[in-house]
Amino acid sequence: MCKTLNIDYLNIDIFIENESNIEENARKKRYHSLSLSLEENEVLCTAHHQNDQAETLLLQLFRGSGVAGLAAMPKSKPLGKGVHYRPLLNVEKLEILNYANEHHLSWIEDDSNTDTNFRRNFLRLEVMPQLSTVYKNLTKILCRSAKHQSEALQLTHALALIDIKEYQLISNDNRLNVAKLIKLDTHRLKNVIRYHLNSLDFLSPSDKVMMQIIEVLFAKDDAKPLVCWDQYEVRRYQNELYFIDIKADIKEDFCPFHQEFKNLPNFSIRYREDGQRIKLPGKKHSQSLKKVLHEANIPPWERSSLRMYYLDDELKAMERIGKLEED
Repeated sequence: MCKTLNIDYLNIDIFIENESNIEENARKKRYHSLSLSLEENEVLCTAHHQNDQAETLLLQLFRGSGVAGLAAMPKSKPLGKGVHYRPLLNVEKLEILNYANEHHLSWIEDDSNTDTNFRRNFLRLEVMPQLSTVYKNLTKILCRSAKHQSEALQLTHALALIDIKEYQLISNDNRLNVAKLIKLDTHRLKNVIRYHLNSLDFLSPSDKVMMQIIEVLFAKDDAKPLVCWDQYEVRRYQNELYFIDIKADIKEDFCPFHQEFKNLPNFSIRYREDGQRIKLPGKKHSQSLKKVLHEANIPPWERSSLRMYYLDDELKAMERIGKLEED
């Protein structure tokens, strides 16, 4: 079809690692691949329609979702460097089919669309027709409910921003201040965390995971608490809550010293060793690297991955620490 219409076509294979929820994982993989292809000021348009929106609301309802899930699909949202836009979200499927038939348009029907082992197909082919015999204008009613939930979601976002600003909860590095956060009532505290996770484009945690995050806030200082779900981690260190995407791409030139040293002869990158000592500029003697990293407030889980820049086996600089002197 793309060849006939002279449209550029790119095929990308995706691999689903978690077989327990194929639909959800396939959806995330698809949008991740699409997000990588979007440049600034580019718009991805998808043909989601009113019936898709109604199905999404029911799927989220049966999962026990909160306001964010029941708001279903937004008409537009940021995606990668661009925007994802759904221009047909308020148009019924039948209206689209009638238009396509009247104008003799052709389309491809995915074979998997008839497989009722997939929950969305089960809703579409088995549940929705039954409900439609009892509730007239079912899709419009469900979409109206999704719209109400979307408006409620905007209110929760507004409240989160009020709390974040009033209590100065977020640092410049997108960490949350634990001492200030726990002064909030539990429901407002959870609202701030959910808002912050969404702003970082993290997958929304389940109720169980959210309660584990709350427990991290009140854990003992020496407990080194950690919560994991999907590809994300929440850790606490020195009164701050860290949010980590363990699959996030790390650029080689993230460290400012990388460009300075990479083209020099006999340049190498190494990582810390147990018992290692370094000499900071202006210091008379070398210090334990462990002590230096602790005084620099670098979390323990980040220390072993910090790059150390060597020339001719001489340590010249270290990521997050700066340039060093010969001992």
